[in-house]
Amino acid sequence: MSKGIGSFEAELKIEKLTPHDKIIALGGNPNVGKSTVFNNLTGLNQHTGNWPGKTVTNAHGMYSYNNKNFILVDIPGTYSLMANSIEEEVARDFICFGNPDTTVIVVDATCLERNLNLVLQSLEITSKVVVCVNLMDEAKRKNINIDLDKLSDELGVPVVGTSAITGKGLETLMDQIYNVSVNKLNLNPIKIKYQKEIEKAITEVDTVLNLLIDNSLNSRWISLKLIEGDSTLINSINKHIGFNLNEHRELMEKVHNTIDYLNTLGMDQEVFRDKVVSRLVNIAEDISSKVVSFQNTNYNDFDRKIDKYLTSKTFGIPLMIFLLSIVFWITITGANVPSELLAKGFFWIENKLTIFFNWLGTPKWIHGVLVLGVYRTLAWVVSVMLPPMAIFFPLFTLLEDLGYLPRVAFNLDNFFKKSRACGKQALTMCMGFGCNAAGVIGCRIIDSPRERLIAIITNNFVPCNGRFPILIAIISMFFAGVIDGPLSSVVLTLILTGVIILGIFMTLVSSKLLSKTILKGIPSNFTLELPPYRKPQVGKIIVRSIFDRTLFVLGRAVAVAIPAGLIIWIMANVFINDISILNYSASFLNPFAKLIGLDGYILMAFILGFPANEIVIPIIIMSYMATGSLIELDSLVQLKELLIVNGWTWLTAINVMLFSLMHWPCATTCLTIKKETQSFKWTFISFMLPTLFGIITCFIVTSFVKLLGLI
Repeated sequence: MSKGIGSFEAELKIEKLTPHDKIIALGGNPNVGKSTVFNNLTGLNQHTGNWPGKTVTNAHGMYSYNNKNFILVDIPGTYSLMANSIEEEVARDFICFGNPDTTVIVVDATCLERNLNLVLQSLEITSKVVVCVNLMDEAKRKNINIDLDKLSDELGVPVVGTSAITGKGLETLMDQIYNVSVNKLNLNPIKIKYQKEIEKAITEVDTVLNLLIDNSLNSRWISLKLIEGDSTLINSINKHIGFNLNEHRELMEKVHNTIDYLNTLGMDQEVFRDKVVSRLVNIAEDISSKVVSFQNTNYNDFDRKIDKYLTSKTFGIPLMIFLLSIVFWITITGANVPSELLAKGFFWIENKLTIFFNWLGTPKWIHGVLVLGVYRTLAWVVSVMLPPMAIFFPLFTLLEDLGYLPRVAFNLDNFFKKSRACGKQALTMCMGFGCNAAGVIGCRIIDSPRERLIAIITNNFVPCNGRFPILIAIISMFFAGVIDGPLSSVVLTLILTGVIILGIFMTLVSSKLLSKTILKGIPSNFTLELPPYRKPQVGKIIVRSIFDRTLFVLGRAVAVAIPAGLIIWIMANVFINDISILNYSASFLNPFAKLIGLDGYILMAFILGFPANEIVIPIIIMSYMATGSLIELDSLVQLKELLIVNGWTWLTAINVMLFSLMHWPCATTCLTIKKETQSFKWTFISFMLPTLFGIITCFIVTSFVKLLGLI
């Protein structure tokens, strides 16, 4: 039906846009299924979100209807257009200045009254609005009835009921969009009337403003915002119309006079704003009472019963840890077999490549560089990284679609507030479990620049998918391996969960440290909606997880693993006085490494693993066996024996886990941080902060154990 054609950030920039194409803005509150409507109409994978500002950039896609092309623009999910956040400002500016042919506002049928606030604000800006009442299936399940025809009469614009997740009603929605944008349907939207003093003030300013701006802008609404003192809107208007309204003396005199008039009535700008918002809320309540009826007043009982435990002070955190443990246990136990099969398959291909190179008669160094260096590194990364990701990401997405992730943010909000950070950081931290680079990108949902930087800098304290193999291998060999049978995987999961909790604790500590030093400030408030629990679509979850996350992250890992494999092979195979560069480097690092409970080869492996954490263990094995190339041992028993022979103890294992948890971000994450912050300074701080934490922690643990004579 359609195909995607790219994305953009603040302004609409679409190549191959013809004069006959129609621009459709798609807005709505978070958690109303807006992105599902977008996906089903355009075919793009713009997946649904569970928190404000998921769509920080304006994605867009194309669909065709009645031989017309429609460009559907997915503007940020927001609760209002009052421009209190980046999302609200972007949404407002596109509706106001993007000149869409139609604005579709998606609302939630299960909580219509609250969603109508955004509809009314949109109608103040433009009359070309279509209201999409989504989640009608859930409303029916909860015995909520909505009179869509009466709602249309009350609002004065077309209203369509949909269940976007199944596609029901979308044909009618496209038909109404066509009528408004192509057939120029005559609309008579509701006129928002305020108390007479406010109406008088608006009229005074509008008489002058109406002569200064063209008909593409609603002068009455802009007059309201001028009185309100919305500086961001005024700047946007000035940019749009090409001259500065603040420099127009007659207009500014009118604005100041009306403000003085309202002040004499005890209505300063804050009170004025409150009265405007209250009026919109009252109208929304009135309309909702006329069109919504409840056959069952206890329709939210099921959600509340679950939330009684999942968000309680007593059970919320323990249940969160329990669910986290289950996800890790499934990931660990499920990834073993496919990882082994992939490794055997890749090394079988390697043998065939070796035979091929021998047949060609190529020099040994070419075979070493391309096969034993580049290819073998890629084989390790893919075989170790792909299976856990293919399991973890769908499970993570399942929790997202169920509506659980906002509950995680709710449970952790108080802890982040005490760290003087933003509660939304809990969500970006969860993204970091899959990939820290994805977690850094996810920090866009945080409005405050200060708090966004804190979230970016500290995201690396939660282990990504590339560090799980290191942690799992070491826990299995030195700790969980002492118990045989099924309990071994349980013990492994519990210890791994404990390591994760330590990472979360260090995230909070480092956030507090940053907020007390170089990023001082007061934590901001944010509105977090707890959406209803919804039945997830397993098929879409699997497809979305594989293409949007697993393959995307794997592709970046492969890209950085290729040069890494080349460098590792060169260091291990170029000799100076019969000693390889790798051994020279390890010997140089050894005195410092011993102070923090490691050795030179381990520290060198972490350094060479900068492009991809998955290759740290293979580099350690290669170094100890002096093979000159990455190798694979047949079992963890053999690996443990090799490590013990080379001086490993339980203390070494603990320090390796701690340093794996707390050290520099990988190359992909550092590059992402640079792109997101546009600063080498913050990228350097993001690199150094976890590294210093790791060095100090390992030094303290090593010194304490040796001081007590435990080893």
